[in-house]
Amino acid sequence: MIDTVSIYRKITKTDLSLPIFGFGSAHLGEMYSLVDEETSRQTLETAWEAGIRYFDTAPWYGRGLAEHRVGSFLRARPRNEFIITTKVGRTLHRPESIKSFSRTPWLGGLNFEVNFDYSYDGIMRSYEQALQRLSLDTVDALVIHDLDPIHHTNEEGDTHEKALKDSGIKALEELKTSGDIKAFGMGINQSESLSILAQSLPLDFALVAMPYTLVDQSSLNDGMAMCLKNSTSVIIGAPFASGILATGSGSNSKYGYAAAPEELQAKVRKIETLCAEHDVSLKAAALQFVLAHPAVVSTIPGAVNENQISENISCLEMQIPSVFWADLKSEGLIVSDAPTPQEK
Repeated sequence: MIDTVSIYRKITKTDLSLPIFGFGSAHLGEMYSLVDEETSRQTLETAWEAGIRYFDTAPWYGRGLAEHRVGSFLRARPRNEFIITTKVGRTLHRPESIKSFSRTPWLGGLNFEVNFDYSYDGIMRSYEQALQRLSLDTVDALVIHDLDPIHHTNEEGDTHEKALKDSGIKALEELKTSGDIKAFGMGINQSESLSILAQSLPLDFALVAMPYTLVDQSSLNDGMAMCLKNSTSVIIGAPFASGILATGSGSNSKYGYAAAPEELQAKVRKIETLCAEHDVSLKAAALQFVLAHPAVVSTIPGAVNENQISENISCLEMQIPSVFWADLKSEGLIVSDAPTPQEK
């Protein structure tokens, strides 16, 4: 059997290659549940022992908590044996009132207020703060985080986009030219951001969360096609669509980091029916589907315990018959021209 986690793909415009399977750390920031320190440590240890060498994090995840946890673990590992990416666009600050401060939307996390800043100084400060939280002196790549319209009012979005284009991009280009980082990209949560905003910037890659998954290929012939044409590599940040493609449909399922709507659950139930008919795991289908796109270099699902790590790797290596993908297309559950995995 091929050791899947050791397969690398190159970010086209750079010298950086990524394992096709990495570790996303949002859940270590305590998104949906509290995660104690021992569980966090054991999850990361299991990932390392399983051969995972690409770790992604962000200041926003638990308001600094995920970076602390990931960095604390990696600090004791040889620096040339792992790849670490984090994000810029937010700086963290002590709140005016600790007693009344809310960590929302994080269930846990740390007591730090966030400030959006995509200017040259803001990018540099975000980068320097991240290095300190990680206890590392380098990261391999930086990701412009949460500039999608859903995160800002129209006026705020225009201001932040202007700051990024006027000076923030210069900071990232300087860091890349100097060798401090090997690549930079942008995190994307909305299809329009992938097709418009991402294409207007000199990005090496796009870290795509929701617009391209087993349950939504709305960006296939738009943003994803443009990334392929422009040699902008893609990392899939949420192959399980923030939950539902891992847990399956149900009253507690999540989609887009919120409760999954009934219409979406109904579609997933139809996919689950085909999975049952072909004896295919829904999680395996979700993971393998996104990696079949020629622009995609890696996917970075999250995990909150060691069992989820082991299960994810097993899903990546499961055999899925070609007829399963054909049936998904014939039933209209994935678009007809979506790239699908080749049967092994």
